[in-house]
Amino acid sequence: MRDLDLDTEEKIKESYQQWEEKVLKPWLSKRPERKQSFSTPSGIEVKRLYTPLDLKGSYAEKIGFPGEYPFTRGIYPTMYRGRLWTIRQYAGFGSAEDTNERFRKLLQAGQTGLSMAFDLPTQLGLDPDHILAFTEVGVVGVSMFHWKEMDIVMSGIPLDKVTTSMTINATAIELLSMYVATAEARGIDKKVLDGTVQNDILKEYIARKNFIYPPEPSMRYAIDLIEYSAKNIPKWYPISISGYHIREAGADAILEVAFTLADGIEYVRKTMERGIPVDEFAPKLSFFFAGYTNIFEEVAKFRAARRMWAKIMKEWFGAKKPESMMLRFHTQTGGAELTAQQPEINIIRTTLQALAAVLGGTQSLHVNSYDEALALPSEKAAKIAIRVQQIIAYESGAADTIDPLAGSYYIEALTDEIEEKAWKIIEKIESMGGMMKAIEKGYPQAEIAESAYRIQKKIESGEMVKVGVNMFYEPDWIGTTEVFRVNPEVRNRVLERLKKYRSERDEIKWRDSLNMLRKAAEKENENLFPYILNAIKAGATVGEISGTLREIWGEYREPSIF
Repeated sequence: MRDLDLDTEEKIKESYQQWEEKVLKPWLSKRPERKQSFSTPSGIEVKRLYTPLDLKGSYAEKIGFPGEYPFTRGIYPTMYRGRLWTIRQYAGFGSAEDTNERFRKLLQAGQTGLSMAFDLPTQLGLDPDHILAFTEVGVVGVSMFHWKEMDIVMSGIPLDKVTTSMTINATAIELLSMYVATAEARGIDKKVLDGTVQNDILKEYIARKNFIYPPEPSMRYAIDLIEYSAKNIPKWYPISISGYHIREAGADAILEVAFTLADGIEYVRKTMERGIPVDEFAPKLSFFFAGYTNIFEEVAKFRAARRMWAKIMKEWFGAKKPESMMLRFHTQTGGAELTAQQPEINIIRTTLQALAAVLGGTQSLHVNSYDEALALPSEKAAKIAIRVQQIIAYESGAADTIDPLAGSYYIEALTDEIEEKAWKIIEKIESMGGMMKAIEKGYPQAEIAESAYRIQKKIESGEMVKVGVNMFYEPDWIGTTEVFRVNPEVRNRVLERLKKYRSERDEIKWRDSLNMLRKAAEKENENLFPYILNAIKAGATVGEISGTLREIWGEYREPSIF
């Protein structure tokens, strides 16, 4: 983006050298800098000063204009001047009634989209009466084992008017089927449903570890959902390719970009192998990134990812539609950056993280509550998190112009450097045969572990400051944080309803639906979504459907790679 003639470039170089000799050196001789070197959390060296000499490429090639290739400045021509990002607080706990009550309060407080958290048994395909599920029912999300539970969660909420995001992966088809069954029971056509299901199984093997089946059948399952949605639920985003969990596992910003886009490449490749043209499904791919506290690195990360994805879709996969090249993403502020010490100051951290996401052009945003290092968010903390977004939207001025940090010599140089480093990692993954092969070799897992170790060492040495932890620590800090706890009676309520659902269903239809699913799973080219949807409508539970697939595919046991 230098766009400088040689004469101008030489003048800047000359002026810079004069400044160093006449201004900087005398100043440093009296007042040395507070550190010998500065770097971003990802280890990128931060220079003392950035000038036009640090910019690379032409304006049109690197930055361009919002709403057009390469989308560095945003995917829409007017960005937040036309419509603000979706305020989407991640929530869910206990039973369906508990979560419905929290959803209603969040909507009343100004949330503009729902984001549903599920408990571990639901994520791992276990019914709440399973021996392994007993202590986890409703603990880190809502227990969702039958489609009528979804109906309770969404009670009083119009499915045809609200967008709903569901953070679910190994049982994603089951949960989306429950949403469809709920809508159809209310007379709502699935074609009008709008929302997102995470369905990103690759990042489970890389970082989060909530997988059930081996990688190959799991990928088939994920692509089945993408294929079915493209044809039958056209407004729905069938996958949210997640860098968030990669970052939270210890990756730095560069690894987050590289591994997330490499996952995206794998999903596109596998979907196209089904014979589906790229422009028929790519406009409904979405992404999910973390927002951390170093504003400038985070903004540069978002801009680099957007530019890289546009190039991947256009040049690698031959996409023609601009919509196929747009990287649409949700951001969640960094949970791993929150501290249990002095928890109230986490509000400051999440505000900076949310601001970075907005300055980086996110389409949807969740702000973590200040008490999440201690427990699930309290109602008060969740409401404050919404207020953080609203203050940024309406008071900060950050939403008044498009890509306000564009043209900053530092931001543009940082965007270029993140992109260059991320490309090298993607090229290495491609040389291994793609992300699935890289996962089998343990490459991304090892890189994340190394990054996490490096960052932790910096925190423990004090090189990376964590206010209230390794600097400005106050053992006698007295806060007012109330710790939220899930009512232990939830389990009994959930188990009673599970028993009731099983007693009321048509046994023949239920058994037939699972038998049909079993036969479909045994075939290689049969899309499983219609069979799982049929089983859900016949009263099958998440555990029963997952159990049927376990019989065919088995369970995955991760090999030791360290």
